[in-house]
Parts: sequence; structure tokens; C-alpha cells
Amino acid sequence: MSRVVADPYVQRDQPAGVPPLMLTGERTLPDVPAENYWFMRHLAVYEWIAARVSGLRVLDLACGEGYGAAALARTAASVTGVDANPEAHEHARLRYSAPGLRFERAMLEHYGHPGMCDVVTLLQTIEHLHNPEEALAHLRTLVAPGGVVYISTPNLLTIAAPGAVKSDNPWHLREYRAHEFRALCEAVFASVEIHGVYHAGRLRAHDRALALGWDRLHRRLGVTKPFYERFTASITARDFELTMQRPLYRALDFLAVCR
Repeated sequence: MSRVVADPYVQRDQPAGVPPLMLTGERTLPDVPAENYWFMRHLAVYEWIAARVSGLRVLDLACGEGYGAAALARTAASVTGVDANPEAHEHARLRYSAPGLRFERAMLEHYGHPGMCDVVTLLQTIEHLHNPEEALAHLRTLVAPGGVVYISTPNLLTIAAPGAVKSDNPWHLREYRAHEFRALCEAVFASVEIHGVYHAGRLRAHDRALALGWDRLHRRLGVTKPFYERFTASITARDFELTMQRPLYRALDFLAVCR
């Protein structure tokens, strides 16, 4: 293993020869302790999809650091992770290897050919795009007949301040309410199911503690920093759930299953 990186915004403990990436807010990363909540929140969606792509050909567009493509490769017949960022692409190529897993550097709008795969994933990316409907129309062409496109995005109502039109994330061009996201997807796909991402496990317990006044108590006791350093590091993908059974306006993120 390489030396531990002191910068709290740089990935720690990367394998020898793999350059660590810096957390900029554009994409989430593993191995950055303070980022673990967001990383696990995104990984939970990849793992949910991985359970549904066994034996299929998967294209993971805007794959970033590569952790999601690697998760999909545990079940899929093949996975191609595509990202335009040179540092992210090089990191993914060097860090992750598995049968049928490969990485390519390209702009998602110009990548691929009709019917090249069974599944396309575009997670936490549509909010970054200038022409989201054009991008979705391109994704639709990439899947073979009967294929599925998975698209995720944050919920405007839970990521932004009340009444704001967007969060303060400078990389996001537009964030969506549930009905807006559904309308975007239905403009391109014949069938769209929207699942919500919610807290589960210890995060749901933490939400209940907050409702009972935990915020006031940890500040009074002076344990805020040590508690949350340990608590954040302990979060796993199992502390999130995807479901269609809870109100979408309360969801953290949306996942559209499009056919």
C-alpha cells in the first residue's frame, strides 16, 4: 500500500501505483473518511442495480472513480466504465480489475453504438448536463431491445434549502423534484418507474434521535466532533434503502428504471 495521504480531501491508502484522487465535489469518492456518507449513499444504488444485472452486458456512463463499475462487475457478464475526466479514468483503470471489466475515456454523449449492451447506468450525472433530454435519447439507443436504463439524481427538495431552486453544489446545473424528473424520463422512454433512496438502519435510528433532541444533547456534552467522525465512518450501503413504498418528496435521491 502507498503511504497514508495527510490531506483530508484526498483518498487514503490507495494501492501501490494508483494515484489518489482529490475530492472536489464533482463526484464522490471512496477512501475519504469525511465523504463516507455520500459514497455509501451512491454505492447503495449501484449494489441495488448489481443485484438485477446478473449475466448482462452493462455500460456505466460517467463512472468517475470506478467503484460503481467494479460493484456491477461482481454480477454482470461484462461492464464498461466510461468517463471523460483523464484523472478519474486513469485511476479507475489502474485500481479496478475483474473479468469482463474495462474502462474507456470518452464523452458520454458521443460514446457507443446502437444496441451495444443490455443495461446502461447513468448515476448522479443528469443534473450536470446542459442537454439532459438529448443525453437520455442517446442512452436509449445504446441498449438492445428489452434493455434497461438506470438513471439517478438527487431530490431538489432534500438537497437544497427550503424554497431554493438549486442547492449550492456548483457542479449541478439543474436539480429535480420527483414529477419533473419523471417528466424528463417519460419524454424519452415508454416505461418509467421511480424509486426513492431513503435512510435505513443506523441512519434511520439517527433521524429518530435527532427528532428527540440529539442535536442539542451532543453539543451540550461537547462530543459532536468525535461522535460524528466515528458515526460517519461506520455508515455502510445497508444504511440506505430503495423503495417505491414511501413518499417520493421525502426521498434523498431518485432512481428511474427506464425501458
